[in-house]
Parts: sequence; structure tokens; C-alpha cells
Amino acid sequence: QVQLVESGGGLVQAGGSLRLSCAASGSIFSIKVMGWYRQAPGKQRELVAAITSGGSTYYADSVKGRFTISRDNAKNTVYLQMNNLKPEDTAVYYCAAEGEGKDYWGQGTQVTVSS
Repeated sequence: QVQLVESGGGLVQAGGSLRLSCAASGSIFSIKVMGWYRQAPGKQRELVAAITSGGSTYYADSVKGRFTISRDNAKNTVYLQMNNLKPEDTAVYYCAAEGEGKDYWGQGTQVTVSS
């Protein structure tokens, strides 16, 4: 089992920045990919960014050039640095991990961007 705990959400004005953190614990050796999803009201959950155990990254087109995903293996933590935030980035952001055919989710953290 893997446990994921997110932090760092909040309210920010358009153009501002936030950094989300996701601390993993438990059977972390099994994790192959970690990522951040988001779900806005009335919309489907979407993948925002992901990073593999080898360090390869993926970004949704809507956040390329503004968001950066990174990981600190010593702290078992993945970060999502979000710059130049837009109102359309408002959503609940979820940390996720995949490994050995299992998916794990954090509880979610709210990000609200005011115009």
C-alpha cells in the first residue's frame, strides 16, 4: 500500500504562483509513475503532469511552460510548481501514483485562481 498526502493548495490571484507537494509513504519502492490530476466543477478529472521513476516528465498542453513537476527521492515527495496561474486552473488537484498494477490517490487539495 502507498499513502499520498498533498499540501500547498490555496487562493491566488491570476498570474501568481503556488507549489503543491505530495509526500508518499508505505510501499514506495513499487511506485513507477507519480502525477498530478485536477478536476474542476462539472468537468472530468484530467492529467496535468507526471514523472516516472527514471525522471521522464509529461505535461498537458494547457500547462506546458507554466507548470513544472519534480521529485525529491530523499524525501519521497513530488512537487508541482505552478506559475502564471489562470482562472481556468481552478480545480481540486490530486496526487496519484501507479505501481505494480495499482493506482493510489491523495485526498486532493483545492487551488483557486481569482481573476
